[in-house]
Amino acid sequence: MEHAARVVRAERLEAPVHVPVAIVGAGACGLTAAIALRAAGVECVLLERDAAPSGSTALSSGFIPAAGTQVQRALGIADSPQAFAEDILHKSRGTAAAHLVQAYTQAAAPALDALAAHGLRFELLTNFLYPGHGVHRMHTLPGRTGASLVAALLEAAQAAGADLLTSARVTELWADAGDRILGIGVQRPDGATERIGCDVLLLACNGFGGNPQLVRDLLPEMREAIFAGHAGNDGSAILWGQQIGAALADLGGYQGHGSWVVPQGALMTWAVMMEGGVQLNARGERFHEETGGYSEAAVDVLAQPGGIAWNVFGGRQLALAREFPDFREAEAAGAVRTATDREALARIVGCAPSELTPEVDRLGPPFHAVRVTGALFHTQGGLDIDAQCRVRRADGSVFPNLLAAGGAARGVSGNAVWGYLSGNGLLSAVAGGWIAAHTALSAFPSRG
Repeated sequence: MEHAARVVRAERLEAPVHVPVAIVGAGACGLTAAIALRAAGVECVLLERDAAPSGSTALSSGFIPAAGTQVQRALGIADSPQAFAEDILHKSRGTAAAHLVQAYTQAAAPALDALAAHGLRFELLTNFLYPGHGVHRMHTLPGRTGASLVAALLEAAQAAGADLLTSARVTELWADAGDRILGIGVQRPDGATERIGCDVLLLACNGFGGNPQLVRDLLPEMREAIFAGHAGNDGSAILWGQQIGAALADLGGYQGHGSWVVPQGALMTWAVMMEGGVQLNARGERFHEETGGYSEAAVDVLAQPGGIAWNVFGGRQLALAREFPDFREAEAAGAVRTATDREALARIVGCAPSELTPEVDRLGPPFHAVRVTGALFHTQGGLDIDAQCRVRRADGSVFPNLLAAGGAARGVSGNAVWGYLSGNGLLSAVAGGWIAAHTALSAFPSRG
């Protein structure tokens, strides 16, 4: 797999176009940043490698955790950034970057409230709690998909006046001897490279889950796992960082998922597990505590015979699952198998009825089962950044005008799969994009 990601050193860049802020990537991070910049009157351009924005955000469930939002207050839910931060740190066993935990948990609610003012109509998931969260703080749009979130953010960004250049793969970062970013080189579909100068560059592009070599080197436990993320996660941000002398952090952190439906290739909501469903292996055994978290469950599932498990649940959990579009699509594709008794369930799982864990008895009959495996969704490590999303060098100093957030930067999940708290990916994207935009505004004091 070829990765065109290089840094060009020069004292000046001759470019036909110059913009105040260039944003690499038009997912949740880049679009949130663009909305904030345009609201402050600063011009920006989003560079998107695909023909239409999608990325990791579109493949996610689209649920954004935030504490102290208008939506929560309207429902009488008491929450605070401090309580949110404590949940993140507890899940990561104290290993998440404390400065980012504080910054993101404080920025998430203002970011969502501001996005609501731009037409995004957030709702709160209140019928179950995701693993590790002490209160209901998952915000979603009515569509309840990542694709609907991208569509709404894109509409808001364009309505605010942000410029979007699609089918534009950024391959070059131009920097002078003092590490000031001069601009970028953009590869177009015909193979030509266009250059764009900028005052500030925000890397809101990707992780490295789609780069097999980096996964083998940095996440060996996932080297054989299905990558259920976006192909644009090719590690460009890390590769640029290595060339320019940026520090990297938390490269062992990632979001896995223990509920990737096979062979249909879809994500099954973990709400079923949180509401009493169980995972069984081919021997009929329940092999882990499902409420611990869906990220680390990926490793547990892959350790089972054949790397396969069965999500087993009853009628109440089925009704809950059907509230999610992704599950309804998987069910329509034949993913859900129903057993009228224990004997039929044992045949589905592939074991003797006597081998089935007794815990299934509280779920049915009838029993419902979905065949799943563990998958890698999104990496949580990347460029080291400070609380203002400024990219750092190994000595802690920051680059003059290079920012990073979302998948391009370290997140708040620590350095292992078990550190991922549900929603950390979109938290880093939305809160990080919001913070990065306001950092960029400091370069334009008359408008910031």
